[in-house]
Amino acid sequence: MSGHSKWATIKRKKAATDAKRGKIFTKLIREITVAARDGGGDPNFNPRLRLAVETAKAGNMPSDNITRAIKKGTGDLEGVSYEEIVYEGYGPGGVALYIEALTDNQNRTVADIRHILIKNSGSLGTAGSVGWQFDRKGMIYLDGTYLDEETVFDLAIEAGADDVVLEDEEIAVITGVEQFHGVQEYLKESSIAIGKAELSWVPKNEILVNADDAKRLLKIIEALEDCDDVQQVSSNADFDEKILDQVI
Repeated sequence: MSGHSKWATIKRKKAATDAKRGKIFTKLIREITVAARDGGGDPNFNPRLRLAVETAKAGNMPSDNITRAIKKGTGDLEGVSYEEIVYEGYGPGGVALYIEALTDNQNRTVADIRHILIKNSGSLGTAGSVGWQFDRKGMIYLDGTYLDEETVFDLAIEAGADDVVLEDEEIAVITGVEQFHGVQEYLKESSIAIGKAELSWVPKNEILVNADDAKRLLKIIEALEDCDDVQQVSSNADFDEKILDQVI
């Protein structure tokens, strides 16, 4: 869990200074559109759409953009048809990469992903080659600066969470998929402010990477996340704090 938490923290810190807001909005709009297409346009009856809308609002996306994305998904407005695809591969040091994409052109997407991996000492695997190394989990992140970890732990477990992890003054509440929204609501009702909540693929076991591999791996992940068609990248890498200071 520690490597996942570290990388998640790094991504949020980088996002805070990321000037590519338009690209971030593009990914959120795609997720909202597909969620509405598959589960209907009412967030109250569509958990995936509710999460996508909450994430978009947290990212300061205008309400009009959210509404248009939902209408494109439900067919009330004309829009592009996206397909959900998962690509599995390997990074430096044998690190597993699980890459989720929404695309309107599979050939373009697989070519872009393969190029990024090969260019940085990685490779594209076959379907199922690394997916078995991950579990789908809910991740709820809290600012641990002013929170008592023991109190949060008791509340989270009482609400049905699997575990609570403290790292770098951040508290990560880990839940099963079915318990994800219930735990969020319970924490909110207990006056616990939620920084970010997402469904992620969490590695069952992690690989500690050396400095050279860490540098190449972070370059791969950044390049993949910069790809328009890629929605989320998960890995089973663990990073030593000193190495991270060198490569970030």
